[in-house]
Amino acid sequence: MGKSDNIFSSNRYTTTAVVLHWLIAIAIFGMFALGWYMSDLPKEAPKQMAYDLFDWGIYTWQLAEEASPRTFYYNLHKSLGVTILALIAIRVLWRFTHKPPPILSSYKSWEKKLATGAHHLLYLLMIALPVSGVIMSAYSKYGIKWFGMPFIKGLDNKAMREFYVEVHELIGIVILVVIALHTLGALKHKLFDKDETLKRMSL
Repeated sequence: MGKSDNIFSSNRYTTTAVVLHWLIAIAIFGMFALGWYMSDLPKEAPKQMAYDLFDWGIYTWQLAEEASPRTFYYNLHKSLGVTILALIAIRVLWRFTHKPPPILSSYKSWEKKLATGAHHLLYLLMIALPVSGVIMSAYSKYGIKWFGMPFIKGLDNKAMREFYVEVHELIGIVILVVIALHTLGALKHKLFDKDETLKRMSL
């Protein structure tokens, strides 16, 4: 391996960081899509023992006990949220134990500050979004079942649940805005600056 290859490798994120980055990004977008889908489901509907996931005809989910469509998809959202929170915890731990590559020297001073600030804000929001969802669910009367297994018992506190519903939705809006800006920044570096920014976070 030549000197230039060593320099290029030192400017890339580790494979684990890259995989976690894209896995969490896809999962978050999937959770937003699931959230919008399930919010339109009727509160009263016949219970079923199996669900054709999103009516796509790809996978049928068999249940241990009957559930309405709204209950099924809300429980799925909660289960995935807890799983994503665990992935984010692993990502944060990896970040603390593995020094990220330095920001490209071609960045202007304001770009370096903006990139650092945006990354820190994204980490904070990535943690806050599922945590607020877990707290919100804990204050409901149903609590959380992780893929059918009891995980957190519901406290049945309507006032606190409604408060955290607002918090969860607000954080969701903010993280969408920050992700949009993050994406636009990455595209700027790819299309206009033509630097190695995107390659650093690719396999």
